[in-house]
Amino acid sequence: MSSINFVPETPVALLTAGEADAALPQLSNLLKVCVEDGAGIGFILPLSSEKAEIFWKKQVAAIEKGEAFLMVTRDHGHVTGVVMLVPAAQDNGSHRADVAKLMVHPDHRRKGLARRLMASVDGLALSIDRWLLVLDTVTGDRAELLYPTCGYNKVGIIPDYAFGSRGALDATTVFYKDLRQS
Repeated sequence: MSSINFVPETPVALLTAGEADAALPQLSNLLKVCVEDGAGIGFILPLSSEKAEIFWKKQVAAIEKGEAFLMVTRDHGHVTGVVMLVPAAQDNGSHRADVAKLMVHPDHRRKGLARRLMASVDGLALSIDRWLLVLDTVTGDRAELLYPTCGYNKVGIIPDYAFGSRGALDATTVFYKDLRQS
């Protein structure tokens, strides 16, 4: 197993809607590259640049309304990784949020960026009084191994949950993290 080349100087930034809008080309490119690399993040190949940009424009609108938060890592001004926090909208879920769209550019993996993003999303969640985090990932994906190392507990597997980027049905593994116990 190769070692992790941790990059301690890589900060995580919480973007405003305006900053996310300005970063649309980089965010769209990151999404395209990750899907082309096989990431199971809701898109099927081929993913056009236009479709990737439409996705991010919707996220910018959600950020502007306070319905989502976007955290990024950068290298020399270029977005290298992202993660989203989506607070539950229901009254009875005011303690809960979904962690979504964790992506690290393939050229920047194995540097600790995903762990840094996940740790930062924990802090963000606590700062907005959300202590129960939920996420899912394609069963068998590299991310499935990451989440337990970030304190997430596996709930179970749902077979044939969604079509993967290459068009075949994939199972998903569901995780949660109770930040009160971290």
